[in-house]
Amino acid sequence: MALILTFLGKGGSDRTKIAIAAAKLLASQGKRVLLAGQAEPALSILLGATLGPDPQEIGPNLQVVQFQTAVLLERSWEEVKKLESQYLRTPILKEIYGQELAVLPGMDTALALNAIREYDESGKYDAIVYDGSGDSSTVRMLGMPESLSWYVRRFYQLFINSDLGKTISESPLIQPLISTFFNVNWTSDNFSQPTNKINNILDKGKAALADPKHIAAFLVTTNDPVEVATTRYLWGGAQQVGLTVGGVILVSSDTNVALGEEFTPLPVSVVPDAKLGDWQPLIDALPNFVAQAVQAPKPIEVDVQTRQVRLFLPGFDKKQVKLTQYGPEVTVEAGDQRRNIFLPPALSGRSITGAKFQNNYLIISF
Repeated sequence: MALILTFLGKGGSDRTKIAIAAAKLLASQGKRVLLAGQAEPALSILLGATLGPDPQEIGPNLQVVQFQTAVLLERSWEEVKKLESQYLRTPILKEIYGQELAVLPGMDTALALNAIREYDESGKYDAIVYDGSGDSSTVRMLGMPESLSWYVRRFYQLFINSDLGKTISESPLIQPLISTFFNVNWTSDNFSQPTNKINNILDKGKAALADPKHIAAFLVTTNDPVEVATTRYLWGGAQQVGLTVGGVILVSSDTNVALGEEFTPLPVSVVPDAKLGDWQPLIDALPNFVAQAVQAPKPIEVDVQTRQVRLFLPGFDKKQVKLTQYGPEVTVEAGDQRRNIFLPPALSGRSITGAKFQNNYLIISF
């Protein structure tokens, strides 16, 4: 299990510099590190190296890879075709080649997340530092396992409960007809296999996101009021998807500068604006990422004894939050993020009796 570390907030090259410095710091501690970024020029220029879609070594214990969406799409497409061939006797996708596919909006983040998952499961790395866009798209990317699991769970259940689903699964006549007319290897076991495989991947993703020793983010900002407000908003969004935020990295040439109460109770580390190639002062100013992430407020806590769910939602107030309850799930909408909370059996079936804000926590009672 690798530590997956990313940074949210300040745009420009500062966030990328911090990602590079973090990767160098972890590598100097003896960890096998992969620094991953999107196919943009900043990472390549700052490292002074030509980067590609496969990991390459740039220092002791340190490799770097640049996610090229078109390449990732081609590789994933081959896996899709293999999956299709398991269930269709005459696959229809075999005549479509990955090199033909155009990249649609949103594909870059989904493919990047899958690539990170594969590198994590490879066992080759102790830490993966992801230099993403650092904005809401990165937050949504890391929250994707939770969001997709809702779609799989709800739509699969809707299909099973529908007349069509019941007919297919229960009728001894329909299954042979489907196999004959549509060239589908259809059995109840085959029908559930793709869903089970997807659920397994998503469950692993949700478990990783809930573990601050596995996945954590740090906020990057200056003391500019607009940047502070933007970064605080991203902090709240990160909590909505269950992403632990371990601390704040304040970029400033003045080591005595301080932020107000906007990020309480997170610790703030002041780092210099590193000059190109001079990484050591920046490395020396970085925090202990794992220690801070473990001590950070948990995005969600469920207390069965008191029948309460506590969500840490900095940056929002009660007027900005909407609660909706459908059966065993509660949907929390805050800002531009939605989270579906699947209640444990002890709370499932109970209606919400109250909700209040207290010290940046939304406390929902049942």
